[in-house]
Amino acid sequence: MKNWLARLGAGLAAALLASSPVFAQSNDFERWLQSFRAEASAAGISDTVLDRALTGLTVNPRVYELNDNQPEFSRGVWDYLDSAVSATRVQNGRAKYQDNRSLLTLIENAYGVDAEIIAAIWGLESSYGAIMGDYDAIQALATLAYEGRRTGYGRSQLIGALKIIQHGYASREELKGSWAGAMGHTQFIPTTYLSYAVDHDGDGRRDIWSNLGDVFASTANYLSVSGYRANEPWGVEVTLPADFDYALADSNIKKPAVEWAAGGLEAANGASILERVDPNMRGRLILPAGARGPGFLVFGNFEAILKYNRSTAYALAVSLLSEEIAGRSGAVAQSWPRDDRPLSLSERKALQQALKDRGFDPGPVDGIIGAGTKRALRAWQKQAGLPADGYASAAMLTALQG
Repeated sequence: MKNWLARLGAGLAAALLASSPVFAQSNDFERWLQSFRAEASAAGISDTVLDRALTGLTVNPRVYELNDNQPEFSRGVWDYLDSAVSATRVQNGRAKYQDNRSLLTLIENAYGVDAEIIAAIWGLESSYGAIMGDYDAIQALATLAYEGRRTGYGRSQLIGALKIIQHGYASREELKGSWAGAMGHTQFIPTTYLSYAVDHDGDGRRDIWSNLGDVFASTANYLSVSGYRANEPWGVEVTLPADFDYALADSNIKKPAVEWAAGGLEAANGASILERVDPNMRGRLILPAGARGPGFLVFGNFEAILKYNRSTAYALAVSLLSEEIAGRSGAVAQSWPRDDRPLSLSERKALQQALKDRGFDPGPVDGIIGAGTKRALRAWQKQAGLPADGYASAAMLTALQG
């Protein structure tokens, strides 16, 4: 009788466990892992590496939270820059720049990437090596690959991380980094590591975790391949004429500096922009906070920085921090609209849906304010008789929903 009751109790417990959301997700994740193993095997990953890397793996819910609230996308650009180009980061950057001046100059000469830009990326990505992240990169990437809006990214980067282990570039335990699987002093994702990391000192390792020569050379190599050119300006802060057509602040519109100057743009200090840049250098206008905020005319080196991180706020932060590290002023002359507020993820999705409902296609309703959303918003603003700056603000959301 007691054995029968015990079996009944165990069966009831198992049934309750199987019906729980956590258990169901665990089972689903295990099934996904098995299908992923086949994909990884086809990519050349050995069973030994797969067993060591994937056995006992679980989902990390915190990764999803951070993925939906990346600071360069979810904060006002002024708040982001306040932190990214803070007095402490500038002070530490100047000290680190001087401590590593010889090495940085050597790398600059070898790759054609300005030393202060390398130092600024180092500062933004890991606070000059102080904060490189302690997330298990394999778990973080498996979490992203399993479900959500970045499953393609997660799968490709997870296979890249497994290749790093398979080729002996780093051990399973060394693969620590950010919630998005970026690693080392300048936060390379696995596929970037495989393609662009450099063994600067010839010791047989491309060590972006502890060897600053490899770190700086790898970063410079990536920027160089992305189109960076030494001794060319990343951009210049500009003021706009009163009758300016804000629709010209479009990522697809690039013109020589002389044409922008002819259209009434001036450097923020009141000088001609032609005193600051080559008249023939082609650039585009960005308005990170819309018509109420500062404007910047940006060139090829800014685009190269964007390939490191597809965030205008990030590229602007690197650019301004590099000026400060080099001993020049990186302060923005014009005022930011600090009375504005960034939209939440749900509000960004609501804005995209409102545009779609009005017949202006923003692309996927995913909360990412990319080029498609900006073009759709700009088209609606123009129709509504508003400055067509493509800036997704709380005021624009209210107007769209109204």
